Amino acid sequence: MSNYDNSNKGGIWKNDKRESETHPHFKGNAEVGGIDYWVSGWLRNKDGNPNAPAMKFSFTPKETQAHRQPPQQSTQMAQAKEAVMAGMDKGPHDAFDDDIPF
Repeated sequence: MSNYDNSNKGGIWKNDKRESETHPHFKGNAEVGGIDYWVSGWLRNKDGNPNAPAMKFSFTPKETQAHRQPPQQSTQMAQAKEAVMAGMDKGPHDAFDDDIPF
């Protein structure tokens, strides 16, 4: 285990797999406030001036990626689901105990 603290730090590297103008020029990752992010960077010219290079960055939390596990069902949601399922044992018109006439 490293003694190096990576809190609020990250890095980007040249994207060798760039295939179109919309793909980032640089890719990497960063850890900010205890949250891991994917970082993408594009080279731009400030105000269209080729002599004023700039970079634009995008940060995407790693949790939002496709490999993320689905969120766990809350206790309240599970209890509500059980209550609805228990009501299904009743007749088709007795499942709901409300006074709404329709």
